Amino acid sequence: MNLKIVQAGEPVLREAARPLTAAEITSAEIQQLIELMRETMRDAPGVGLAAPQIGLPLQLAVIEDVAEVEATERAPVPFHVIVNPRLTLGGETVDFFEGCLSVEGFQAVVPRARTVQVAALDHRGEPIGIEARGWYARILQHEIDHLGGTLYIDRMRSRTFSTARNAARHAAGIPVPELLAKLGEGGPTGT
Repeated sequence: MNLKIVQAGEPVLREAARPLTAAEITSAEIQQLIELMRETMRDAPGVGLAAPQIGLPLQLAVIEDVAEVEATERAPVPFHVIVNPRLTLGGETVDFFEGCLSVEGFQAVVPRARTVQVAALDHRGEPIGIEARGWYARILQHEIDHLGGTLYIDRMRSRTFSTARNAARHAAGIPVPELLAKLGEGGPTGT
């Protein structure tokens, strides 16, 4: 069964989600929710899904990525859950396109930290530490933003905002720094 993914404009996407206790995390209700979120994320398809995206203001997200793309430092990430995450950003930023299941049909270039550290709880309510770089770091930042009421459109390079179709037609194959210069989008860019 797939859950309904809410779209931009739903108030829950702009609220700070509430933390979960260890007892809540291990409850049958949250364990079932995690499984439903996994199915929904995979069917969408997506690489992450935060509870606010299905209308629940909880600090819970599921993540999984099966792709590998060397240019974006993208490598497979096994399915896992993060609860009540705390994010520490590395200093270097990288610009790249992002989309979102809650901003369906659009993309934009978003600057993100190339490396991050995350302290969170897992699906058993146990503490975990994550060190990530590249695409995985981007996924973590995107999903953790959802838990604080932030969408990628709040961080995007606004002149790159486009339908996914037009991004594929007009920006495919153009290096991101070149695209930013072409669109007159200033600011620092990473590599």
